[in-house]
Amino acid sequence: MVATVVLARLLLPADFGVVTMVTTLSWLLANVGLIGFPEAILQRDEVDHFLVSNLFWINVGTALALTIAFAAAGSLLAKFYGDPRVAHVAIGASLTIFITSTSVLHLALLQRGMRFSAISANDVIARLVSVIVSILLAWAGWGYWALVAGVVAQPLVASIGVWTLCRWVPSFPRRVAGTGSMVRSAAHVYGRFSVDYLTHNMDYLLVGWRFGPNPLGFYKKAYELFVLPANQFLSAIPVAVSTLSRLNRDHAQYRRYFLGGLSILALFGMGVGADFTLVGKDLVRLLLGPRWEEAGRIFTFFGPGIGITLIYRTQGMIHLSLGTAGRYFRWAIVEFTVTGLLFLLALPWGPAGIALAWTASSWILIFPAFWYAGRPIQFGATPVLAVIWKYILASPLAGCACAVIIRGIPWLALAPGAMGALARIITTSLLFVILYVGAVILLHRGYEPLERLAALLREMVPSREFKKLYPTAGETSEARSVAVLSSTAPEKSI
Repeated sequence: MVATVVLARLLLPADFGVVTMVTTLSWLLANVGLIGFPEAILQRDEVDHFLVSNLFWINVGTALALTIAFAAAGSLLAKFYGDPRVAHVAIGASLTIFITSTSVLHLALLQRGMRFSAISANDVIARLVSVIVSILLAWAGWGYWALVAGVVAQPLVASIGVWTLCRWVPSFPRRVAGTGSMVRSAAHVYGRFSVDYLTHNMDYLLVGWRFGPNPLGFYKKAYELFVLPANQFLSAIPVAVSTLSRLNRDHAQYRRYFLGGLSILALFGMGVGADFTLVGKDLVRLLLGPRWEEAGRIFTFFGPGIGITLIYRTQGMIHLSLGTAGRYFRWAIVEFTVTGLLFLLALPWGPAGIALAWTASSWILIFPAFWYAGRPIQFGATPVLAVIWKYILASPLAGCACAVIIRGIPWLALAPGAMGALARIITTSLLFVILYVGAVILLHRGYEPLERLAALLREMVPSREFKKLYPTAGETSEARSVAVLSSTAPEKSI
């Protein structure tokens, strides 16, 4: 958020647009291995040093070839978008593909050791360095190259941090049983991710191709605000998958854990989505400045899809924790087809039409997605609907009531400038929270959702009693075994 606020005032919308034209594709290639190998290692009961070493060299070799190919393809991208700057940006962004590959297996070992706090801290530091580099260079007048430098800095710092946290050093490759099966498993997961990624970035390609870098810059900022809640809440997916993977033989307990987490996500997600819809225009105007008002207008079409998108994306946790990578990939094709058709239908209405297509896609797909994901354990869409429908109903009820009340206060609704926007954001958000919580209590006929949330918050506070009941990852036998590999790299089976 800090980067968005500062950089939006130092750079032009077209600067963000031209970099997005390139990173939309480079980021897909940078995730070769990063999406797939960690999941394969987490699912396997045992891994040894030589198996992980083979995967390391396969990943690095593939990434090196992709880096060279992407840099060479920069001129083709420039012709596609009709902007010669794209070719130069592609050369710079191609470095991220190789840099990211060097830390994939180290990150997988840290995840297997459940060292999530260390991983998160490293990610925060990498993002912080990236933001500082971009802001300083933008201040110095580097234009869109400031964004390119930040894009390269983030994986570089993250890789250095991961190698520091996990001192494992790969050996030379050799023939090891299981290498082929793990590569195939990783390919299934990455194939699903690729289709999913193209689904979620087809809008950038279409907007950039049809309308150019300036409208794409506006659209990108609106989209970033749209996915912000989902990205923050769902950053815990590795934790959730690791936990649910240990419960996938006890279907009843699996359902309880998943639905309990989904209920809290729905409480937050539907509330945040409705609130952002109400204050989105003012929020963009306040944070980014008056020249970004078009982004605020586009965001109003994203708003109604924020909460339901957050809920929808959790269906991926079911596939990953059950190990049904093939089904996950097939569902991605369905999602790609439906969303792509909606994008093509909405393209004549510009970036705002694409935003509305995103919202419609999540609402159309959510229940078929849960039905399909849970089918292997007879866990369909009905339990999900039973958990979330009250939040789905409470959100628009509270939002409509709040909008009517605010419009009935002329001096607030028409207040000009940044101070007027700030006053509307604060007043609207406070009023909405009161109405939303009230609606949730009425629909649940009690305080159960709030009590569940309070219990969760108490669990999140570190205490001696909690540590006695739930040992840290380092105290479990499996984590101790994995820690040996990630710290000293013995050449033996774990």
